[in-house]
Amino acid sequence: MTRQRSARMRTFGLFLLMALSWPAFGWAQSGKSMSLAELAAYNKPNREKVLFEGAKKEGKIFWYTSLTGGPNQEVPKAFEAKYPGVKVEVYRASSEDIGARVMQESEAKRYLADIIETTFPILKVFRDAKLLAPYFSPHLVQYPDEVKEKADKGLVYWATDRESYIGLAYNTEAVKGQAIPKNYGDLLKPELKGRIGFATTDTGNRVIGAILLSRGESFLQKLKAQDIALHAVSGRAILDMVISGELGVSPTVFLSHSRVSMAKGAPIQWVPMDIVPANAGGVALPANAPHPQGALLFADYLLSPEGQKLLAKFGLDSATGKPDFKRWYPEQGKNVEQYEKENVRWEKLLRELGRR
Repeated sequence: MTRQRSARMRTFGLFLLMALSWPAFGWAQSGKSMSLAELAAYNKPNREKVLFEGAKKEGKIFWYTSLTGGPNQEVPKAFEAKYPGVKVEVYRASSEDIGARVMQESEAKRYLADIIETTFPILKVFRDAKLLAPYFSPHLVQYPDEVKEKADKGLVYWATDRESYIGLAYNTEAVKGQAIPKNYGDLLKPELKGRIGFATTDTGNRVIGAILLSRGESFLQKLKAQDIALHAVSGRAILDMVISGELGVSPTVFLSHSRVSMAKGAPIQWVPMDIVPANAGGVALPANAPHPQGALLFADYLLSPEGQKLLAKFGLDSATGKPDFKRWYPEQGKNVEQYEKENVRWEKLLRELGRR
């Protein structure tokens, strides 16, 4: 009788131990009991498995991105192949349009976005409006502090998943020898008068900010004498004007675009200037993401070496890299109002710089 009771007690004890472990096990396996905040901070070794199992149950995610030129199509394909059963729907628009859409959805309490990838000024607006949830990713350790918007407890509001660098491109058939600029000061060379073009988009504004930082406003006054042409076109379009010979040089050209064109044999070279403005995009988790497990899985993928390698195929650089020039993040250390004030100033100076 005593032996039977002892056996029953051992059986009960084993059952109790298993019962006590089941909730924690199920919580980690399915994620059903986790709030979005708990999921976002989850950093156990089985994170990928937990998120993938939950993402399959969710079935899909809705990705809002300002990426274009291929990544907005190829990244979802690669993610879906790696994580079968999780479909990626994409809303691709400019950062400004993404900002307007997310704010409208928030006002209507109709939350559609699961994960957002766009530029910092818009992400700062979302953060200040409390529309973002801080999150963890196992890949954050590979990223320097200056490319992470930190929150509390080791979490981030966003991390930089891609960078594009703005420098000078010149036509190798039209600009040669001593005329080739190696820094902003060389733009004053007499051989370049009437052959320099600026894009008047945000790209051009950032270059003006870089010139002010490195050379001062007095330099811009000298640059006016170079008969600068202003064009209301994108960075890609201004490069095409350099390739065609319509412009000799432009300091408002992305390295990523230049790489693609040079690989196709275009007669151009790209040169970093005194400081190089970085046009960066970050990955952020909306505070009301309807499919949070898939969203976090997608964020981890973008920030992973595999995701970064895929983005690199489209000429985009990783913030984990160390380029041989000085990067400058125009938004860094500024709140939304401060950045907007600076941007307005840069735009005004740009429009005063030349002719249209």
